[in-house]
Amino acid sequence: MTAASVSEESSPGTAPPLALPAPVAVVPVAVTAQGVRLAFGVLALLTGIALLLAILLWQKVSGMQEQLARQSADATVQATEARALARQAQETVSDAAARLALLDTRVSELTLQRAQLDELMHSLSRSRDENLVVDIESAVRLALEQAQATGNVQPLLAALKAGEQRVARAAQPRLAPLQRALQRDADRIRATASGDGGEALSRLDELLRGVDDLPTLNQLAVRGAAAPDAWANEAVPADAPWWQRFLMTVRGELRSLVRVSRIDRPEAALLAPDQTFFLRENLKLKLLSARLALLSRQADNARGELAGVQALINRYFDPASRKVQVAATQLQQVQSLVRASAPPHVDDTLAALAAAAAGR
Repeated sequence: MTAASVSEESSPGTAPPLALPAPVAVVPVAVTAQGVRLAFGVLALLTGIALLLAILLWQKVSGMQEQLARQSADATVQATEARALARQAQETVSDAAARLALLDTRVSELTLQRAQLDELMHSLSRSRDENLVVDIESAVRLALEQAQATGNVQPLLAALKAGEQRVARAAQPRLAPLQRALQRDADRIRATASGDGGEALSRLDELLRGVDDLPTLNQLAVRGAAAPDAWANEAVPADAPWWQRFLMTVRGELRSLVRVSRIDRPEAALLAPDQTFFLRENLKLKLLSARLALLSRQADNARGELAGVQALINRYFDPASRKVQVAATQLQQVQSLVRASAPPHVDDTLAALAAAAAGR
């Protein structure tokens, strides 16, 4: 149908003809159908993709729901176990609190018992220490009196050493000053003791054995008579005249009968043989007295006896004899070995004993 035919059909009418729109281009039917099929294909593809995405999303959501359900179940189980553990822990804590309260009670009782036991042990220790101090003081004072009476410091040294050992075994810190005082007094007594008594006694024994062999001054006349005899018995020359032989014989006889010498100590030269015996015995007695004084640690008495022995040797015995000279040398050595010492004292030990007894 065209525009001309439309205008012709509408001409016998009453109204004027309407204006027609602009002519539209006519698309072929084959092209339109292909576009529709393409659009339906694209739409189907998009629908399939959307359906596939929806299925995947649904599966993912389902998996998440299952996982959440499992986690919720696990959380429920864990919460149940946690409540059970908490209840068990609460019971354990309650039991522990009860035991702790019981232990606190027992600890309090043990602390009280320990305090009582410590007090008892302290009292016993104080009593033991007091007894120890009293015993040591008694032993030291007894040994000190013995040493002052006899001059022998060995018992006092033994008492000090025994006291030091007992204090060391006691292991009490408050008795440490007493131990140091005992050691100081023992060291001082050892340092100030008399000389070497053993060597002095051995030399005194040698002097005692040699007293009988010491020549006295009155024995010089006998030895002086022997010398002229030797001279008188000299060989006389065979070719000497008779008067010379006669004169030599007479001279020898006269010299055997008469001797002229200087006598500085007449009491020694005029000493009788029996008095010589008693002189030697008196000398031995003085040496024995000196030996006894050394054994009893009486240095002053020993020095006095040795001085008397030296005076007898210088007065009555021959100083020119070698035996007398050796005896005088030994006597001087003994006198040098015997040193006078002050009476032993243990002031530090007595002060420490008094302080320990007072509890300071």
